[in-house]
Amino acid sequence: MFGVILTGGKQYKVKVGTVIKVEKLEAEAGAKIKLPLLLIADEKSIITEEALKNSFATAEVLEQDKEKKIVVFKYKAKKGYRKKQGHRQPFTKIKITEIKK
Repeated sequence: MFGVILTGGKQYKVKVGTVIKVEKLEAEAGAKIKLPLLLIADEKSIITEEALKNSFATAEVLEQDKEKKIVVFKYKAKKGYRKKQGHRQPFTKIKITEIKK
């Protein structure tokens, strides 16, 4: 059985035990959070919308961290304009512990 969760404006296909990185959530490491389900599917059937009003996926927050640094470099040829900037996107690593119908 798998489900599709929605968090951070993105959708993720998850099963019990899946570990994923999502956009930063306001929760400390070790906390349990509930995420809304958009879809649940078994081998034979798919459950969507109306049957999912009380459904959710429970996840455990493993860590809060930042991605590796990316370098943003802007320049204009022959004009002497150069701008170098770095960015580290924050993320939350979570583990799906339960999918409740």
